[in-house]
Amino acid sequence: MKASPGTPPTIEALAQREAIRDILYTHSRGLDRLDPDLLKQAYWPDAEVDYGAFKGSAHQFADIIGPALSSQFELTQHLLGQTLVALDGDRASTETYVCARHLLLGAVQELAFAGRYLDQLERRDGQWKISHRRVVMDWCHRVAVDDERSGDAFGALSKGAQGEPDPSYELFGNL
Repeated sequence: MKASPGTPPTIEALAQREAIRDILYTHSRGLDRLDPDLLKQAYWPDAEVDYGAFKGSAHQFADIIGPALSSQFELTQHLLGQTLVALDGDRASTETYVCARHLLLGAVQELAFAGRYLDQLERRDGQWKISHRRVVMDWCHRVAVDDERSGDAFGALSKGAQGEPDPSYELFGNL
């Protein structure tokens, strides 16, 4: 199923790429909701990750990242940009651009991260999951925040949260 750049993809290749993107989106949602079960859905049980300070089992990472993030940040938001997918049968390599925003406790600063996820994925029994992830940082900076979540313009909006208090759990729980 390997194709050179510029070659129109087959319907099968498009379906595989979409399945891979769903896994990447599930991973970001798992990070932002601090949901280890969602994170584990994105990884094979034998998967490995390289997050710089943590290199090792992806499932172990899924169990420890929530407490690590919640001890420093009120909220995180991992926004995925373009994803280049190279398919080779039941294996795939992807490069996905990521902009991750982290609202520090007290909401007085935001940590903004720009980088890329370099993933190796495998399809087993028809299902795609990540077998290895390497995070590449392109840049990172902190900025002061003027928190307006409770202000006149935005006070009545539903608010995002870590974990099940987030409104998305109600939405997906009703499907």
